Amino acid sequence: MTSRQLRLLRGAAASSIATIIAAVSHTIGGGAPPHPLLVIALSVFLSPLAALLVGRTPGMARLSAAVVVSQTVFHVLFVVLGATAAPTVSAGHHHVMTLDPLTSTVTPDAGMLGAHVVAAALTIALLWRGEQLMRIIARWVHALLRTRMPRLHADWPVPASFAITARNAITSLLTGDISRRGPPVFSRG
Repeated sequence: MTSRQLRLLRGAAASSIATIIAAVSHTIGGGAPPHPLLVIALSVFLSPLAALLVGRTPGMARLSAAVVVSQTVFHVLFVVLGATAAPTVSAGHHHVMTLDPLTSTVTPDAGMLGAHVVAAALTIALLWRGEQLMRIIARWVHALLRTRMPRLHADWPVPASFAITARNAITSLLTGDISRRGPPVFSRG
């Protein structure tokens, strides 16, 4: 895998994990659950940006800053894009929202803010050690499969090459059960 492919894979994983955790935390914090298509669209569209932010070698400071900014962006997008009706202010709702033609202001309450902070911490932990954990799991599965595979013994016959096997199969199909035995042919001379 090239470094560019690895970087894009890291970005896609970071985007997917961050988006799903942000959507769950937003719902737990008291917000309306975002539509699954919105979650998928955000995950796909933010993958290149996540690849750019993660970089070649992810650092804790860059990763933390990117996750905190993304949690803020996710909250605003979930509220703005998830709102289909006219804005209302109610006592039980988690934020006060005013929609003007050009601006939208979203202020989370303590529960929503806490849910997004927990989501940010969980996302940072998963992304920081996730790749290392995946490599450990892959090595474990590879070692497990290697021990379960049967071993070839030296006295077992080695199968013929594919070319020889294919040539013999084609020859037997073309000639069928034709027997070449018979009386000798006399030439009349």
